[in-house]
This record gives sequence, structure tokens and C-alpha cells, in this order.
Amino acid sequence: MPTYLYECDECGRFEKMQSIKAKPLQRCPECGSEVRRIIGSPGVIFKGSGFYCTDTRNKGATPGSADSKKATESSGDSSKEASEKAS
Repeated sequence: MPTYLYECDECGRFEKMQSIKAKPLQRCPECGSEVRRIIGSPGVIFKGSGFYCTDTRNKGATPGSADSKKATESSGDSSKEASEKAS
């Protein structure tokens, strides 16, 4: 059930949990004056890794560095194999 944000000129802002099908409130439950529903920011939950600065990751690794390291190692390995075959 969603929580809606309302504003009363007398009491200020308050939240009300209502069904999606329910009509918006017309009167403040505290003082009875007129209220209006306002759009608030939604609650967002980030799940998984990679969203927080405290997540663990390889120190000093930059994007693409693992790929370039593998390419360097594989090219070095092929030159070693070629020199061993020539001997």
C-alpha cells in the first residue's frame, strides 16, 4: 500500500497510507481544514554490489586494465613459445 504526502495550511505536511484506488483526502484528520496531495520523492533501495563507495574492489585497478594485462601476458607467452620452438 503506497504512502501519500499531504499538506495542510494549518498543520503542515503529513503522510497517509492509502490504497491506490482510494480517493485523495479532502480534509485534514487533525484540524479538518482543506488539504492537498503533493508529489514527494520516492524511496529508492539499491541492492547488489557496486552502488556504495565502501564496496570492495581491486586496489589500483582501472577499467580495462585486466584486459590489457591479459593481452600483454598472452603476447609474451607466444613469443616465449616461438623462441623455444626455434631452439
